[in-house]
Amino acid sequence: MTDRTVAVLAGGLSHERDVSLRSGRRLSSALRDVGLHVEEWDVDATLIDRLTHRRPDAVVVALHGGAGENGAVQSVLEMLRVPYVGADPRACRRAWDKPTAKDELARAGVSTPDWIVLPHATFRDLGPQDVLDALVDRLGLPLIFKPPQGGSALGVHVVRDASELPAAIVGCLAYGDSVLAERFVEGVEVAVAVLEGSDGEPQALPAVEIEAASGFYDYAARYTAGLATFHAPARLDAAATAAVAELAVNAHRLLGLRDVSRTDAVVSPDRVAHFLEVNVEPGLTETSLLPMAIESTGADLGTVYATLIERAVARAW
Repeated sequence: MTDRTVAVLAGGLSHERDVSLRSGRRLSSALRDVGLHVEEWDVDATLIDRLTHRRPDAVVVALHGGAGENGAVQSVLEMLRVPYVGADPRACRRAWDKPTAKDELARAGVSTPDWIVLPHATFRDLGPQDVLDALVDRLGLPLIFKPPQGGSALGVHVVRDASELPAAIVGCLAYGDSVLAERFVEGVEVAVAVLEGSDGEPQALPAVEIEAASGFYDYAARYTAGLATFHAPARLDAAATAAVAELAVNAHRLLGLRDVSRTDAVVSPDRVAHFLEVNVEPGLTETSLLPMAIESTGADLGTVYATLIERAVARAW
């Protein structure tokens, strides 16, 4: 394994570039610590040339948002037959689009908060106030607005009063051309990472419980030390612990994911686990949740990803 050359792809041009660079740096350091030769590659117009002429043994995609999670980079890697860690392009696309993921899981019987997706044009063509009134009549308050694609809570707003609706819509549309309006579920917010073992079977890691100082786990709380408190494992009873683990494994399987994923969920007061979204390239920064879950088991990030790299090489064409 120490002879492997691994390219860690990070950066890119999405709104989450800075977070991606931080994830890439941390992962690269962890892989070097376990003896791998690692090259950190920003993703730009030179990528295909580098993959062709400086072909690594495997690639780990540490891109967040855009091409790193919507299957585009994975499609390029498959065209060039370069082994990589993570979900294939089709599964990436299903997970990347939050309404698609919610719909697939809801049809399979997984609990997920009720939602409506509205394009920007709907507000323009039908009148924003009438649309918002109908939306509140249908879903009630509080609501959470989020872009249908993307992560890091960019463009996400919790609305508890109708007067907050216009600003929330504008803020959400700054990151996309549609709005996903979802019924806000009060409860314990958790993130559950799933790793596949040597037998390919997905296993849930201990859930990480999130307590944001502001009451909402926004971008600042995710990436600024001290703005959130984390509990790994989460402070859940046995029934809720089992429920969130089952939910995360089901999401991984139903969406056809591979190697690693992270499901975000909320446990309501009646101890029902509700699916929010799933991430195919979980964050790996100093405040990210996947590394916390790994460390809570006594393992370390470098060893876990080195094992995933070996699996990627073994299944290569």
